[in-house]
Amino acid sequence: MAVVQKVRRKANQSKPPPTPKTLNPSSGHSPMAAVRVILPHPHLPIPSWRPQLKPSSSYPRRAVAAPASLSPSPLTASLQLGDVIEAQQFDRQVLNEIFEVAREMEAVERGSHGFRSRVLEGYLMATLFYEPSTRTRLSFEAAMRRLGGEVLTTENAREFSSAAKGETLEDTIRTVEGYSDIIVLRHFESGAARRAAATAEIPVINAGDGPGQHPTQALLDVYTIKREIGRLDGIKLGLVGDLANGRTVRSLAYLIAKYQNIKIYFVSPDVVKMKDDIKEYLTSQGVEWEESSDLLDVASRCDVIYQTRIQKERFGERIDHYEAARGKYIVDKKVLGVLPKHAVIMHPLPRLDEITVDVDSDPRAAYFRQAKNGLYIRMALLKLLLVGH
Repeated sequence: MAVVQKVRRKANQSKPPPTPKTLNPSSGHSPMAAVRVILPHPHLPIPSWRPQLKPSSSYPRRAVAAPASLSPSPLTASLQLGDVIEAQQFDRQVLNEIFEVAREMEAVERGSHGFRSRVLEGYLMATLFYEPSTRTRLSFEAAMRRLGGEVLTTENAREFSSAAKGETLEDTIRTVEGYSDIIVLRHFESGAARRAAATAEIPVINAGDGPGQHPTQALLDVYTIKREIGRLDGIKLGLVGDLANGRTVRSLAYLIAKYQNIKIYFVSPDVVKMKDDIKEYLTSQGVEWEESSDLLDVASRCDVIYQTRIQKERFGERIDHYEAARGKYIVDKKVLGVLPKHAVIMHPLPRLDEITVDVDSDPRAAYFRQAKNGLYIRMALLKLLLVGH
């Protein structure tokens, strides 16, 4: 059976990869988990013993035979990821395992104040951010350090890297992968993460690619819904704000469609309505959706209100469109008044004025807990990508 392997360094390079660390026997890990294997792309045979990860691109990878020693029974198979590019690549079995590891990471983070984890000791993560970020960049860097790894970072790669001199993304990736074991990329162009993954022989994580996708945000969003509401099937979700340019709502729509009996309400100004490709995808997956202009009515029906910022940076010179959209839908005390007691308000942050500050003290305001969950999800992804479960 053929699988695809992303090799940290090319065979003709003399520098060996980091030696897998000896893990605590009580943790259930083995050194064999350090082998980095990803699943095949759609037209290659898929090993029956692995949970299926649906890769997001058709770029070829080098295929090698799977060692017999890496073929556990289906009941003990551990998740191995390759690149994290888009929300569609995950199935429910993979999501369940990511969330299971994230719960473990909550305990690791709590214990790290007295005992530093060494799970990723010897590994280096490079963060390449061509757009501004607070939560995503810092949570990835905190995640790596919480697990004992190190970080190479550039806060504004668009201005303070050789991209300012005209270097292509592909050349930058080929260079940076020589210094690191995994790359976390945020870029202003949709599809940039896919290009980077096609170039690199080490794992690439999409930390947001323009108006395209933000898969790790979607993972932490779904994880938050599970932790806050207690279930994922049967959720009624209201997506509010900039739905045309918001990569977070696009990725969340793709991911929540993996679950049963989902109903999604789209609430947005006309100039930033959800695009047809998402609506068509949801319909193809049997997900019921509805557009509404009445936020109070939608809030009274939902388990989750997911508010987003109107993104001025996506409007270019059409400032008139931005001004027409801004401030139309605001989550305030009136919304809280009709929101069910069990429901939560989420937001990928940063916010401007679309959630009033007096909402913060309500226990249904989950957005800062949501941001903290980003640390656990990203710790889980780094662990799974680099050393396995």
